[in-house]
Amino acid sequence: MSQTIPDEPVPPYVDPTKPSIARVYDAFLGGTDHYEVDREVVRGVTKAAPEAVDLAVENRAFLIRVCRYLATQGGITQFLDCGSGLPTAENTHTVVQRADPRARVVYVDNDPMVLAHSRALLEGDERTAVVAGDIFEPEALLRDGTVRSALDWDRPIALLQLGTLHHYNGEDVRTRQDVMRAYVDALPPGSYVAISHFLDPEDEHSRTARKMEAMFLHSMMGSGTFSTHDELARLFNGLELLAPGLVRCCDWRPDGPRLKPLTAGRRCIAGGVARKD
Repeated sequence: MSQTIPDEPVPPYVDPTKPSIARVYDAFLGGTDHYEVDREVVRGVTKAAPEAVDLAVENRAFLIRVCRYLATQGGITQFLDCGSGLPTAENTHTVVQRADPRARVVYVDNDPMVLAHSRALLEGDERTAVVAGDIFEPEALLRDGTVRSALDWDRPIALLQLGTLHHYNGEDVRTRQDVMRAYVDALPPGSYVAISHFLDPEDEHSRTARKMEAMFLHSMMGSGTFSTHDELARLFNGLELLAPGLVRCCDWRPDGPRLKPLTAGRRCIAGGVARKD
């Protein structure tokens, strides 16, 4: 994990006194685009549960495998990446456009730093767009002009909600399941939905999961809920899950055999991919 970022002026669109989910995630991944307030969250969580770094690592590895599979095996050439976060080594568009240069990607985020960095990275890329929006307001997002025009809504689309839904704090108004139902209802037939989420494994590692949850929720970030397998399965709203189903992220179509024992952190994030017929 990196310790500092270059001592440069803070951009006017960034509030360095409040942690950002995207910057905290970047810090967990060893990136450089974060501030002391973000590192404070990381230190607090990892002090209580050193395994927490594995959540970010496994989520990114899951994203890469899912995107590669959908582009090469699923024949998907359109991706709507919700809560995309700060650009890192392997982004959705680099993975899918390596498999198929025709692939189109729309990134959605509400973090000003994410939007600025992504737009700078993607300048001149006509097949990739960045949209400012609230991923937990699907009706408004799906009416966005760029979302409508950059993707062909008569053809299958891959909807990515990877490491996002556990940061939703509006359950008292609208459940995560209802948010996902709005997205699923809008997707064309043949589309795919990919979700990864913090997991309470309901075994001897539940204590670790709930300890990490408490640290996230009581940090300045204020979000990061761990859910059970049954709770996560409901987010797919009855869609048919691809094999191997809803499993720990590390168990979803791994690149090779497991050579090391699983840490508690790797046991506490799950993911799955489902198809809409």
